[in-house]
Amino acid sequence: MRIASGLTAFLMVLYAAAAQAQGRPGAPAGCDLPHEAGVSAQRLTSGQRPRTYRLFVPQGYDGRQRLPLVLDLHGSGGNAAGEARNSRLEALAAVERFLVATLEAEAGNWNIPVESDRPDDVAYATDVIDHVSAQACTDPTRIYATGFSGGARMSSFLACGLNARLAAIAPVSGLRATATTCATRPIPVLTFHGLADPQNTYEGHVPGRAAWVESVPDALASWAVHNRCKPEVRFEDPAGPLSTLRYEGCAAGAEVRLIRIDGLGHRWTHDEVDTTAVIWQFFKAHPLKP
Repeated sequence: MRIASGLTAFLMVLYAAAAQAQGRPGAPAGCDLPHEAGVSAQRLTSGQRPRTYRLFVPQGYDGRQRLPLVLDLHGSGGNAAGEARNSRLEALAAVERFLVATLEAEAGNWNIPVESDRPDDVAYATDVIDHVSAQACTDPTRIYATGFSGGARMSSFLACGLNARLAAIAPVSGLRATATTCATRPIPVLTFHGLADPQNTYEGHVPGRAAWVESVPDALASWAVHNRCKPEVRFEDPAGPLSTLRYEGCAAGAEVRLIRIDGLGHRWTHDEVDTTAVIWQFFKAHPLKP
């Protein structure tokens, strides 16, 4: 009887340990969510509003391996299908094996600056993460956000509103200084901007646009302050169209970096620099830290 009792107690300890491991993020035995590979149109309800997004799952996904998730946000007036063509993240995800959720704003425009009578897009992004995670094995330490133009402004905002869940952000042609209004953990920031952008000008101060007052370097500096980086900006200008502004010594291993492109207008470039590939390498280097 004592032997049987001891064996039972031992098995119960093993069972508890296994159960705890399954509930831990990233545990290989804690996920079993088969999902068809490729692109699918997804629907959900967020804030009592019907919303949609586009989900990409890479070939060979086995329903058990936890994959990174990248949120991709379109520019003002755009949609998820257009942003997928613009960023080409899905093509890279097929090779690098990560999930892409391309979000879609109501009537094509993100609620930023926030208006109370419009959808809560921070809640929507949160609901998308949860919706994806209920369908496919998602690594909660590797969830990222990027976006173009208005989507870049929104991804800047998500770095505050979803700070506990996003590991890093990479706004393209639209970084904003939302860091000045949020007291949250340091978050790695990579951004790209064309010096010839006629819409979201590099120098800021666009007449009649409250969302485009500060310059891009000023927005970058705000994130450096938020991330408790060294105050001096490091400027690198090698031969060619690319130059870099970088803040170093940031808290918690965060990074703040701007890649400027001479002569580039308002677009996500794959020519002067492979923006998408650089973003992914940046994301890979910055998982969410406990």
